[in-house]
Amino acid sequence: MSRRRGTKNNDINYSKLPTTDQGFTDAQFQAPAQQIPWRAIVLATLLLVVGTTLLVFGSMVVSGHIVVEYASRMWPMIVLGILMFIPGAYHVRIAYYAYKKVPGYSFDDIPEFE
Repeated sequence: MSRRRGTKNNDINYSKLPTTDQGFTDAQFQAPAQQIPWRAIVLATLLLVVGTTLLVFGSMVVSGHIVVEYASRMWPMIVLGILMFIPGAYHVRIAYYAYKKVPGYSFDDIPEFE
């Protein structure tokens, strides 16, 4: 390895790192155990189930499989089912992948309601 010539800092003194303990433990650098957000998972599951039920029931009424007197009122039910199904399915999917420990998914990705 070549040395640099012409440096002005020839008076630099190097010293070895101390071998004594500095008060750090390995436990300080370990990530804490993940807390499972049970409330958020229950809410997401409830949104998924109710949204799916509203979607299926509204679709069956609109398609004529179930006869109802006011079938035109089922369109808001379908829209409400979609609005409940999408976030419910998304967060249940994240919770499932976090439970299976798929890389890139963790329970920290689910918002907590406290």
